Amino acid sequence: MITSIFGKTKPINYIIVLTFLFLFYWGVHFSLYDRVYEPEELLGQTFILGLLLFSVFIVNFVVKRNKITLANSYAILFYALLLVVFPETLTDNMAILSNFFVLLAIRRLISMRSLKKLKIKIFDASIWIMFASLFYDWAILFLLVVFIAIYIYEPKNFKNWLAPIAAIFAVLMISSAYLVLTDNLEFLFTHYQFSIQFDVGYYLNWASSSKLIIYMLLLFILTIMAFIKLGNSGIGKIVTTRLIVFSLIIGLILNVLISSEDLHPILLTFFPASVLMTSYVESIKRDNIKEIVLIFSILIPFAVFLSIIIL
Repeated sequence: MITSIFGKTKPINYIIVLTFLFLFYWGVHFSLYDRVYEPEELLGQTFILGLLLFSVFIVNFVVKRNKITLANSYAILFYALLLVVFPETLTDNMAILSNFFVLLAIRRLISMRSLKKLKIKIFDASIWIMFASLFYDWAILFLLVVFIAIYIYEPKNFKNWLAPIAAIFAVLMISSAYLVLTDNLEFLFTHYQFSIQFDVGYYLNWASSSKLIIYMLLLFILTIMAFIKLGNSGIGKIVTTRLIVFSLIIGLILNVLISSEDLHPILLTFFPASVLMTSYVESIKRDNIKEIVLIFSILIPFAVFLSIIIL
């Protein structure tokens, strides 16, 4: 049943995922965390929700346009299910905003495989990453993925290496102009401190640490399996997978650097994780086994969510 629905690309898949995320988002805020918002705050949260829902379209666009996965909707399904496993990410507006811009950057980096308009794509990706860093200062580390992409695709063109620097300068100038107009220029000096906010208590919490350890172990296994599967694939798909894995590693590093009870950058790993999970499901040849795997993929996140509510 699940295979017949999400095994194809249909508008109904969007409706199911977006409707679920809409209801789940407000359920987490109002029921799980007992949040109360003033009317103007509620409007702001609705905007954040809009970006979260739009990120689903970006995920689907990236995997389909670049043929990272086959013609199915498993990627957006797993993206939504990871939000169920880590519902705390929905309360971190900075994570949702930063993740939105990182997704836009990854979209441009992966499209570099066409080898067309590379400098523009490098500049655009760097711009989006700089915007992401306005919400999480450490998100600037995703520029490493940009430089890795340059090294892979066209390292001999010196102008490619200058494009990220131009993007950094452009965003700083635009941000400075806005901050001057709003009389808040000190934001840039107080924001980009790159302090390590490693909350030991967060990792000593059994519920948080156990989820994270299992998640990271699963990602490690899926990464190994993905590269084994790609052994006979074309160089283009191998390079794309490498960029996705590099972005996953950066996301995990961010989670170590700034995770706490209020900050949840683990959201930045959900796109690469959903791609790896989709790759695994696609590698299953027998339909009945694939259906069983998908059923457990849905049941387990909700079991984890129920355990969070109970505990």
